[in-house]
Amino acid sequence: MPVTPRPPTIRAIGFLLVSFPIRLAAFVLVLVTMLVGVGTTMLWIGIPILLVSTSLMHGFAAFERQWAGKMLRVTIAEPILRRPHAPGLLALWQARLLDRATWRALIFVLIAFPLGIVEFVAGVVSIAVPPFGIFVAPRIGTMHAALASSFLGPDRTSQLEARTQQLQDSRARGVDAVEAERRRIERDLHDGAQQRLVAVAMSLGRAQLKLDSEDFSGSSSVRDLIGAAHTDAKLAVSELRDLARGIYPPVLQDRGLDAALSSLTARMPIPVDVEVTVQPRPPAPVETTTYFIVSETLTNVTKHAGADRASVRVTRDDDTVVVEIMDNGHGGASVHPGGGLAGLADRAATIDGVLTVVSPAGGPTVVRADLPVRW
Repeated sequence: MPVTPRPPTIRAIGFLLVSFPIRLAAFVLVLVTMLVGVGTTMLWIGIPILLVSTSLMHGFAAFERQWAGKMLRVTIAEPILRRPHAPGLLALWQARLLDRATWRALIFVLIAFPLGIVEFVAGVVSIAVPPFGIFVAPRIGTMHAALASSFLGPDRTSQLEARTQQLQDSRARGVDAVEAERRRIERDLHDGAQQRLVAVAMSLGRAQLKLDSEDFSGSSSVRDLIGAAHTDAKLAVSELRDLARGIYPPVLQDRGLDAALSSLTARMPIPVDVEVTVQPRPPAPVETTTYFIVSETLTNVTKHAGADRASVRVTRDDDTVVVEIMDNGHGGASVHPGGGLAGLADRAATIDGVLTVVSPAGGPTVVRADLPVRW
């Protein structure tokens, strides 16, 4: 379970004081509508009353998540409705009525009122006795945030289901990304280096025929053929070197991201500022993914963005490597199926990373990848 941060003292005291009337109103409204709805269910009028009651519960839960997030600085995710339902308000209500999140919200509403009384008293004491407010009020806020997270956030089963689905999607996207990369390498070899080497073979074959002939008067044409073959061979070697560098450059393995990205950006036709702070060095898959994302993004920038300057910033904390590529082009980039940015997102997903793109019309464009160092 993530550690709940301690809220600032002033915010904690304000939360303890202001929450009481909210809890009182929620307790009265939810309890009254629930009891009246249950008591009148046989007369049919109880069904819309119960619908209102469950809506009030979910509304209060949503408000509590936002209120606690603002005052106590805790993020409480909204629980996922686990039961599928048909379209329509009545079907949604039935699904909510049978879902555990609704009853957990009801329990929280019922216990939040007496808890709110205690917290209100603690808030008043915090004002009257400053040391109490400084040392105790934030701790009470932290405990309340933990309690709200346990009742109003996703339960353990929902979290595990969401995580399992995320890993399944990530694995599927990773397989697709690897297959797309294999096809790209095959296409580059077929259309680039292979064609160059075929031209070399043909030129050398023609030169061999010239040399085998009895007439050596065409020695200049033989030299031309051999020169053309030599040029094609050098181009083929260059293309193979670029292809290998795009897969995994040796400098990346030997000297890390800083040197590899500096070498990469030095070959770009536009100025690129590079800032790399990734100590300790991340695992090799993270380095490879980072290099690939930066390389492909900068290639797209030079081809499509109309930019005359870009920047690359790579930082690391304990759990994540953050990659940000920004350019001053015309903007309008987006992630769509089959596009280059979608391929980068799939590549990031192979190590459970996330890629986001912010590119308003007129620029600037920011491509950001959050890559975990553990998965």
